[in-house]
Amino acid sequence: MLQVEMSASLRSVAGKGAMRRLRMDGKTPAVVYGSGGDAVSLQLETKTLTGKLLDIYRRNAIVTLKIDGKEEKSVLISEVQTHPVRDTLIHVDFCEIDLKKDRSFDVPIFYDGPAKGEDLGGELLVHNPTIVLEGKPLAIPDECVVDIKEMVIGDVVRCGDIALLEGVKMKTDPKAIAIAVVKAGIKIDPEDMEDAEEEEEVTEVEAAA
Repeated sequence: MLQVEMSASLRSVAGKGAMRRLRMDGKTPAVVYGSGGDAVSLQLETKTLTGKLLDIYRRNAIVTLKIDGKEEKSVLISEVQTHPVRDTLIHVDFCEIDLKKDRSFDVPIFYDGPAKGEDLGGELLVHNPTIVLEGKPLAIPDECVVDIKEMVIGDVVRCGDIALLEGVKMKTDPKAIAIAVVKAGIKIDPEDMEDAEEEEEVTEVEAAA
């Protein structure tokens, strides 16, 4: 998972007027929730914060907040509020997490292609652009990479086929189809494909008996 450090300071002011003056001074108000106690009010340098957010927002990233150079908190970005017209930062919510406890994350899948089947007239059908993984936050990948270059028409990759690091569990149904290469123009329902494969397995078992 991505990791980034941010410097912050404790904030003692509140209210619309105070928040407006804070932003005019080049600072963005923020709050940290989830530590089991009261929320912690903070302020961060807007210019630096904006640059960091451009790199990690909407991605799986652990932020180490260094507060006044004394205290550190491991957090996730919960919400970023921006001005509806100027698109400038208004407020940021952070959620404190325990790096030693397992947690579930939505992880995007990057399909590294193109597939051979596409060059032969096939069509690539992505059924799952993301999967849900559970594990220690620092063990969760920013994304899962699936090499599809050797896939031909008829090939299927299931979620359970995606390689994971030790200690990371697949919470998405392992039998769920992640991606498939089919004949162009053919739309296949993943459930229909799974039912067909189950019937083939039953037939093979009966034949063996």
